Amino acid sequence: MAKKVLILGGGLAGIESAIYLREYGFEVTLISNRDYLYVYPTSIWIPTGEASFEDTCIDLKLLSDIHGFKLIIDEITTIKSLEGQVESKNSSYSYDYLVVALGSGKMRHKGIENTLTICGEPKESLDIKARLDELIAKGSGKIAMGFGGNPKDSSNVRGGPAFEVLFNVHHKLEKLGIRDKFELTFFAPMAEPGKRMGTKALKMMDIFFDKLDIKKQVGKKILEFKSDKIIFEDNIELESDLTMFISAGDGHKVFQNSDLPLNESGFVHINDYCEVVHNYDNTPDKYNVFVIGDSAALEGPDWRAKQGHIAEVMARNTAFNIKMIEEGSTAFNGYKDHINILCVMDSGDGAAFVYRSDKRAMMLPMPFVGHWMKKGWGWYYKNSKLKKMFRLPGM
Repeated sequence: MAKKVLILGGGLAGIESAIYLREYGFEVTLISNRDYLYVYPTSIWIPTGEASFEDTCIDLKLLSDIHGFKLIIDEITTIKSLEGQVESKNSSYSYDYLVVALGSGKMRHKGIENTLTICGEPKESLDIKARLDELIAKGSGKIAMGFGGNPKDSSNVRGGPAFEVLFNVHHKLEKLGIRDKFELTFFAPMAEPGKRMGTKALKMMDIFFDKLDIKKQVGKKILEFKSDKIIFEDNIELESDLTMFISAGDGHKVFQNSDLPLNESGFVHINDYCEVVHNYDNTPDKYNVFVIGDSAALEGPDWRAKQGHIAEVMARNTAFNIKMIEEGSTAFNGYKDHINILCVMDSGDGAAFVYRSDKRAMMLPMPFVGHWMKKGWGWYYKNSKLKKMFRLPGM
């Protein structure tokens, strides 16, 4: 009889692990609090109307039918990993193997309710669009977009989408012929936002800002968000009619009601094979609980960043490692060798290819073609997951 694997979370990591575990012949149940997979990397075009909300979603029931895993829509409340139990609002579940892919929580700033984000609840992308449309109808306005950091864990910071939405808004306003009526400002509390991409990339970002007439407010702690302004330390205020802010991640709220070992930011301790470890020698107590994606405490260089491709590597490795355990092998695959930054940063009329590893860091401008490359990735992602086309190795 096939062993039962329970997956918590229907995001990129959860779905990837479900697909591979089914290919290896396991009985898979996936629990999600949403009935759709939201493809966050392509949501950057919703505020400007270049993509619809539906374009960015994939029906989980359709995915479960295609790949043969069982789907349950429910809200997880507690994880009792040492007892082999998971509790939800509607039921409780047991398993032979558990894969936790719930994502992360968000750091709370004073007045955060006065902001909108592209990396939070999916429907907020539509709220950003509505507010932007209002300002366009008005004919002028001040727009501020930025991201924050987590001083206890720098890996769960989403800077790229803030840059992308801001650049796309600039492009839309320019196409409408009203860019000169708007003040666009990028803000962040750190002195060198984007530094994790590398020094050359950081300098190139400054060139982009100057070229696009985007102001900067960086290096000062954010004290409070108000409905019409952002207040920073040293009595600095930034007026804003529309504030988009991406909070840094911290531990998911479910982990506070669980027995999973957490770091000081609330992320789950794992070893290189994504196995949960309760001790300090990286040996799991049981070889049956895995944590992947944003839920995990990612180890690696200071510039490491949690990205979708890393989450999917962790998902594929976890599926493979569970298979190895069942076969009595210890030939596991680790995620640390795959730590890098890789993205196509879209600007609406082009993009920049960004890559960083221990050996090199680069940012390569790709006018025009870069935009369509990212669009092509979105099309490929949806259609390959739906088995409408073949999957490229490693993607």
